[in-house]
Amino acid sequence: MLRKMNRFNTLRNQMLLGFLFVMLIILFVVGIVNFDSVSRLLKNNAEKHIQQTAIQANGRLEAILNQIDSLTMQVATNQYVQQILLNELGGKQATFSERQALLTSIKIVQTYAEGVNSVELYSSSNRRLFPLDEGDLNSKVSQKWIQSAKEEKGRIVWIGIDPLDPESVLAIRSVSLMDQWFRPGGYLLIRMKREVFKINESLSGENGRETMLVVDRNYSLIAANDDQFTPSEIKPLIEADEPVVLIDKNKYMLVKQQSAVTGWTLLILTPIRTITSGISVLRTAIFVSAGIGTLLFILLSFLLSTIITRPVFKLIKTMRSARLGGLKPTTQISSTIEINELNHSYNQMVEHMNELIELVYEKEIIQSRTELKALQAQIHPHFLFNTLEALYWSLQEKQEEELAEYVVAMADLFRYTITGPNKEEWVTLGDELEHIERYLLIMKMRLGERMTWSISSPPAFSSVPMPKLLIQPLVENAVLHGVESRIGPGDISINVVLSEDAKHLVVTVADNGKGMDEDMLNRIVTALSTGKMPSTKGSGLGIFNVQQRIRLYYGRTGREHPGLTIHSGHNEGTNISLIIPIQMGEFHVV
Repeated sequence: MLRKMNRFNTLRNQMLLGFLFVMLIILFVVGIVNFDSVSRLLKNNAEKHIQQTAIQANGRLEAILNQIDSLTMQVATNQYVQQILLNELGGKQATFSERQALLTSIKIVQTYAEGVNSVELYSSSNRRLFPLDEGDLNSKVSQKWIQSAKEEKGRIVWIGIDPLDPESVLAIRSVSLMDQWFRPGGYLLIRMKREVFKINESLSGENGRETMLVVDRNYSLIAANDDQFTPSEIKPLIEADEPVVLIDKNKYMLVKQQSAVTGWTLLILTPIRTITSGISVLRTAIFVSAGIGTLLFILLSFLLSTIITRPVFKLIKTMRSARLGGLKPTTQISSTIEINELNHSYNQMVEHMNELIELVYEKEIIQSRTELKALQAQIHPHFLFNTLEALYWSLQEKQEEELAEYVVAMADLFRYTITGPNKEEWVTLGDELEHIERYLLIMKMRLGERMTWSISSPPAFSSVPMPKLLIQPLVENAVLHGVESRIGPGDISINVVLSEDAKHLVVTVADNGKGMDEDMLNRIVTALSTGKMPSTKGSGLGIFNVQQRIRLYYGRTGREHPGLTIHSGHNEGTNISLIIPIQMGEFHVV
């Protein structure tokens, strides 16, 4: 999973994500700021508009009330009405015909004012003078309102809903007698229809969006275009200080306007959702704009990141091509100064590294050939010395006619050692085994019946190339340190088999000599693994030289790299296995 994620962790993707993240933050902040600003603007404009409309609506109501006030003032100052009330105050009660004549003076209120149900005239003793039926003012209104009318000294007092008729609104006015220094002489009681105060039209021109309430001083509902509110709900609205109130989990904008004429309060409740209906359009516009902006930004960012990263990818491709061959300079030219500088620096680095590689390569060739010649120089004198020593002992012990076969074998052996069929370092496995056969034949001149040997190798392996004289030192060690050091007959076996991976040959040289103790074996194995010349004398030097030659020729290839493995124990003989790769054709160190 982590590896799959790393595949997308490219410079282009990082630039895209970085640009997109910054763009989204900018769009988000700008969208939030614009949305909040426009929302506030819409709410403030709506509140101002509703407030202005509330003033206008209140003005309509006050116009009606002022009309009633003006008409009732005409009745109160009418000369005939003044005379009747003055007679009543003096103890002279009006006759039936005098009371009937009041109709002419009082009916102007109902004639010119809309929604007036009745206008009643009472004497200072609260006796009804008009209409003509008998009645008492105390039975219509409470003494509190009568006293309030007296205190207002002729100004109209709006009582509110008529307790005897819920569909009517009462108002009372004290009639001052002008001839008695404006002494209270009676009362006018006006009864109006409640629907007069009801405002049915919507402020925005759409019906049913706002709720408009007219409430008196006692929180009683005078008029409303929505009857769902109760006095217990109206009181908190009047006392509310915030412009937004919560009613039945719905938010409303509240606008209040108090009448200077009646003291009543006009309440306008507008649902917030109707005020902010335009915000949804704004929100949609912001989202669409953000989506289009994001899409365009992604396309432009992709184009920009491609322009920036394409030269980098080409440079990476050029650098990766070095795996298949030598380091190659890049020839691309970019319009970006930084990319051109990077290409120039890379080309300089490639040129310098190629020079270093060529120099190191030449040094390695010289060093490898020098080490190889040194190893061969160590092997040849040692081998010739042992061969001449064997010939010396044979001439001492054998007759001359028996030496012809050995002399021929020795001539072939020297020829193979000094020149070889290839005159180079490489031979076939078959040639190397024939050389081992001749060497063992010569060694038999010295050891006679004390030594026996066997060579086992499938014919299919005879053509496998290998370095010359690679097996011979191992056989030589087996003769000198195995058979010679043994009391009694000794046996040497050379076996060639295919490794388990079918890519290597395993050549095993085994003897039944006295073997090596654990300390010597450990020193030789340590020398082979570290590449340091062993401090032991004898077999260690020959084995070390073979190991060094294997490393010079083959290096390390695969899990089972070429080299030597040794198994030995005291009086248990020694087995040395040589592992070499099967190569198609010759391989030369150049």
